[in-house]
Amino acid sequence: MVGIRLPEEMEVRLHALAESTGRTMSFYVREALNEYLDDLEDRYRGLYRLEHPGKRLSMEDVGRELGLED
Repeated sequence: MVGIRLPEEMEVRLHALAESTGRTMSFYVREALNEYLDDLEDRYRGLYRLEHPGKRLSMEDVGRELGLED
């Protein structure tokens, strides 16, 4: 379980959204975090790959490895 402190304006907005849709504030916090975490994981995965590049292949090498040579 995680407890967080939100700025008052954000909490007011979240409460209004929950009230108007019949969902809980927790539901929307989970939804927001889930979407944000997906983006954040992608960003850090991309940064890691830029900093730690793997083997680089030319188009010819790719064709050879896939057996696409003429």
